[in-house]
Amino acid sequence: MVAKVNPTHSLNLSEHPHRRFNPLTREWVLVSPHRAKRPWQGQVEATHADERPTHDPTCYLCPGNIRANGIKNPGYVSTYVFDNDFPALLNDTPGGDYQPHALVQAQSERGLARVVCFSPRHDLTLAEMTAADIRPVVDEWVRQYHDLAQMPNIGYVQVFENRGAMMGASNPHPHGQIWASEHLPQEVIVEDASQRDYWQQHKRSLLADYLDFELQSGERVIYQNAGFVALVPFWAIWPYETMIISKRHLTQMIDFSEAERDGLADVLHQVTVRYDNIFHTSFPYSMGFHQRPVSEGEWDHWHWHAHFYPPLLRSATVRKFLVGYEMLGTPQRDITAEQAAQRIREQGDVHYKQQP
Repeated sequence: MVAKVNPTHSLNLSEHPHRRFNPLTREWVLVSPHRAKRPWQGQVEATHADERPTHDPTCYLCPGNIRANGIKNPGYVSTYVFDNDFPALLNDTPGGDYQPHALVQAQSERGLARVVCFSPRHDLTLAEMTAADIRPVVDEWVRQYHDLAQMPNIGYVQVFENRGAMMGASNPHPHGQIWASEHLPQEVIVEDASQRDYWQQHKRSLLADYLDFELQSGERVIYQNAGFVALVPFWAIWPYETMIISKRHLTQMIDFSEAERDGLADVLHQVTVRYDNIFHTSFPYSMGFHQRPVSEGEWDHWHWHAHFYPPLLRSATVRKFLVGYEMLGTPQRDITAEQAAQRIREQGDVHYKQQP
C-alpha cells in the first residue's frame, strides 16, 4: 500500500517508518517495518508440553474442590460462576469524595467481581474447546451481563479473560472474569467519546464504517462468519493484536441472535486456535469485550467489539515489552499489521496438538 506524503515523495507502509492513528482511542502508534521485515523467521525454541490432568485436586476452580475461603465448588458440568473471593471492587464501599486540592482528587468506586469457569475440565483452553463447547460460555456471559446491568449503582460491565501466567493468570483452569463498576473504566471513556463524536457527525457507527473498509481491503482480515469479523486493526500495538467486530451494528451482547451467539463461539475458537498454532504453545493474551455502558443514557453510537492483546513476538518465550520510548513517547511496533494478519491467517484451524 502506498500513500502520498507530498507531491515528490511517497510512503511505503511495508518499508518506511510511519505512524498510524487509532480512531477509537485517538492515539498514534509508531511502525518501523524496516527493523524486522519477517520477524516470524526468528528462533522458535521448543517449549515444555503443557500437560495438565482433566481434574486437579489442588485447583480451587475444579468441580468439587474447596476454594481459599472454605466454600466448596459444586460438581458443575458446564460453566460455573461465583463472586470473586478476592474482588477488586466491593458493592458496600461507602460513597464519598476526596479533593484537598484541585489537582488531587479521589472518588469512591462501588461494584463487584465474578469468576466464570468455562469448563469443568482443568486441561482445556478456549483454543482447545470446540465452538459447541464455547457456546455455553457465550450464553453465560450474556446472562451475567444482563443480570449485573440490572443492579443499582452499576454503570459498566467488563467481561474479560487473562490467559496464561505471562498475563498474570493465577490459575491455568479455563476461566475469565467480569468486573461490574459504578463508573466507566478509562478505556471505555475514551472509546465512548470517539464513537459518540463520529456518530454525531456521520450518523453511522465508527466501527461499522471501519469494518466496511477492512472487508473491502481484506488485507488484515483473519477470519469471518455470518456474524463477526476477526482482523488485525490497522493501528495495532501488540505484535499479534486482533479485534472481533460484529457485522450488525449491535451495542451490547444481550442483543445477539441465537445464530450470532453461535458465531461468536466460532470466531473465538478460530482466533485462539490460530494463536496457539503460531508458536505451538498455549498463547497468552488478555481479551475482553467492549460494549455500551449499562447506566442511563443514549448509547446508540456504541458498536460491540472485542480486543485481544497477546504479548508474544518472536517465539513462545520472546515477548514484546512497552518500555523506554514507548512509555515516554509513543507505542512502537516492527512487524506491520498486514504481516501479522497474514501470519495468523495462514495458521490452520486444527489445533497443533491434534495435528498428525
